[in-house]
Amino acid sequence: MNLPLNALRAFEVAARHLSFTLAAQELNVTQAAVSQQVKNLEARLDMTLFRRLPRGLVLTDEGQALLPVLADTFGRLSSVLQQFEGGRVREVLNLAVVGTFAVGWLMPRLAAFRQTNPFIDLRLFTHNNRVDLTAEGLDFAIRFGDGAWRGMGAEMLVEAEMAPLCAPRLAAQLQGPSDLLACELLRSYRADEWSHWFATIGLPAPLVHGPVFDSSLAMAEAAMQGLGVALLPVAMFQRHLREGLLVQAFDTTVTTGQYWLTWVKSRPHTPAMRDLHDWLLQQARVNSTP
Repeated sequence: MNLPLNALRAFEVAARHLSFTLAAQELNVTQAAVSQQVKNLEARLDMTLFRRLPRGLVLTDEGQALLPVLADTFGRLSSVLQQFEGGRVREVLNLAVVGTFAVGWLMPRLAAFRQTNPFIDLRLFTHNNRVDLTAEGLDFAIRFGDGAWRGMGAEMLVEAEMAPLCAPRLAAQLQGPSDLLACELLRSYRADEWSHWFATIGLPAPLVHGPVFDSSLAMAEAAMQGLGVALLPVAMFQRHLREGLLVQAFDTTVTTGQYWLTWVKSRPHTPAMRDLHDWLLQQARVNSTP
């Protein structure tokens, strides 16, 4: 059945408002025009869609059956049309980011990305380095590690040089690295980080009994509150260091991994994915700290 689109739209709006007058205001036409469109539709369908009452409109059973179908159809059409702007299609891009990188590196740059990529609607999800791109419907994930993830493409973004960070009042009590042996050492679920750091400076690693954190952000907060010394990626906490919330206790750093942009190898990149990929790499090459 070939039905006029204007008549269907007039009915849908009038049915939502239960008023030809309000429908005319939304559609920017006259009340008479809306009424006539609905009459034409009723004639084509050979059924009554509204009961006209002195105080307004009431949908008939047929009108109630037709309304949700039209509302859904026009809603989906509107959603698709909103993606078109300036000759380009707006794209949604789902990016999962390990929380430390999101706060310490990506957030200071997001405004610049939005300015240069106005047609990408970025949806940002944070994680604690455990993520499944396929199961979670993600385009990319930024995570910490060695770049070897099964079935994943990976491009290194930022080195993660780690150093002991702590609150200023605790840092003032540390004269040399050996003083750390008497401190509460905060640790992540990667249990070998402190042993790597002590091996770098030539000291035997102590048996670490401090709390274990699954988030560097939470561990940094504990360090800022004076609960101990945290081994953290320095590049991700530049703001905290500049503002004096944390102090790098010693210059020696150790690298146990990097931050990587990852994606499912078997999935072709969309234009939005290519744009984000290139932008992230460009930003990473210019400067690894904001």
